[in-house]
Amino acid sequence: MASPDGASGVGGSPEETELSITLTLRMLMHGKKGETVKRIREQSTARITISEGSCPERITTITGSTDAVFRAVSMIAFKLEEDLGAGGDGVSAGRAPVTLRLVIPASQCGSLIGKAGAKIREIRESTGAQVQVAGDLLPNSTERAVTISGVPDTIIQCVRQICAVILESPPKGATIPYHPGLSLGTILLSANQVRGHSNSQG
Repeated sequence: MASPDGASGVGGSPEETELSITLTLRMLMHGKKGETVKRIREQSTARITISEGSCPERITTITGSTDAVFRAVSMIAFKLEEDLGAGGDGVSAGRAPVTLRLVIPASQCGSLIGKAGAKIREIRESTGAQVQVAGDLLPNSTERAVTISGVPDTIIQCVRQICAVILESPPKGATIPYHPGLSLGTILLSANQVRGHSNSQG
């Protein structure tokens, strides 16, 4: 890692350094839509990876400049709305709230909630989106789910504000990333081993 001094020396003006901020956003999503992801990658210029695994929930990681990440998030939000509307009669299509689940290190959730919930209340009021920070950590990790619901425009504003908070307060200590389905697999594996032992004795 380059030292902060070295990094600012390369960038030149503060504006350039500002633009070179790399943002990484992790979201929990269902299904694997290869074509959609490919299109969003190309149009947003963000790097998007989807976790492997057999469980229905995957972690989608979006990395890039803040602009690229926001472009990708807005495309995902509109795509989700489109998918929700696909089953409808077209009239109510735009009204169904879209839900995005961000995965954020617990050490940053304090800043996001704010003193006595002031920050999260401000985000809710200024964007009109519903925002819930999970009280519990996700299994086997130091991350929490932050659920955002609303129409795509409000969600995009909300994600922008959450990202501003995250960029201001980096995570403290080590972060253990959440892997969907990992805990379940481990439990099943140990259960099978126990069953195997009892069979051999019988």
